[in-house]
Amino acid sequence: MSGFPTHRPRRLRQSAAVRRLVAETRLHPAELVLPAFVREGITEPVDIEAMPGVQQHTLESLVDLARECVQVGLGGIMLFGVPQDKDERGSGADDPEGILNRALRAVRDAVGEELVVMGDLCLDEFTSHGHCGVLDDAGAVDNDATLDRYAAMALAQAQAGAHVLGLSGMMDGQVGYVREALDAAGHEDVILLAYAAKYTSGLYGPFREAVASSLVGDRATYQQDPANAREALREIELDLAEGADIIMVKPATPHLDIVAAAAQVSTVPVAAYQISGEYSQIIAAADRGWIDGRRVMLESLLSIKRAGADIILTYFALDVARALAAEIAPAGGGAR
Repeated sequence: MSGFPTHRPRRLRQSAAVRRLVAETRLHPAELVLPAFVREGITEPVDIEAMPGVQQHTLESLVDLARECVQVGLGGIMLFGVPQDKDERGSGADDPEGILNRALRAVRDAVGEELVVMGDLCLDEFTSHGHCGVLDDAGAVDNDATLDRYAAMALAQAQAGAHVLGLSGMMDGQVGYVREALDAAGHEDVILLAYAAKYTSGLYGPFREAVASSLVGDRATYQQDPANAREALREIELDLAEGADIIMVKPATPHLDIVAAAAQVSTVPVAAYQISGEYSQIIAAADRGWIDGRRVMLESLLSIKRAGADIILTYFALDVARALAAEIAPAGGGAR
């Protein structure tokens, strides 16, 4: 006897087949949501320089993208609108002919119930100042006036066919206010995805190019401070009490501790958003040959899933679905 223990963990790592068999965490396309941008006034898709591989879509190319999401088995698509014209109150957000509402109708008509169609419910893409709400005379975001705009936007998106509304503005009371407005209008089945813990972050930069943001300054007065964890749990508890059907943590990777904490306390599914800066960092490093992009893409998403996320929003969603399909494609041979 050598004195070594008879159990050796390395036995379960000896081959790809064994590692696959005993993997504790797996990615599945049905748990992934693809964020997508639709831009008013363009005739062909436009590349987003800060997000290689991601585009601003026309209505037609967006519908094609949604159909591809169905083909590869993704769980959903989250739509963000990029309007030609903006104003102080974000009028295009609840205009039935605004670009986002037109896109929701077009995608829902194309995919029906085969894909969960989500709309971003926030004013920042539509306001001339770039903030997520209505500003008061002092230039601060007016919480209660903003709730009225969110309710109008929610009704417009529900009427356009959205299955899920992504409440991303971080206004106090937004979930309950929107839920009440939807229910009163007969939209009881519309799902509310609450951005319960949305942190102010330096990783939003590429997204702001994607939506042609007009923001000057930051959103620190309403998005959460990255220094705080207990505050996130308080926000989650409030959103659950107001009727959130799904809660979300954003950004994902810098706040995996919050994803894990949310998974421990939430009675509804937990989503996490791997945001534009997370995506672009991986793409940029891979383009320079510093990392294996495919490997890091999968590793980053596995870490989010392992932390406790049930749903992941990621710009890698189509790439992951294709990679997973390639991994499980049969090598040949007959049936027995």
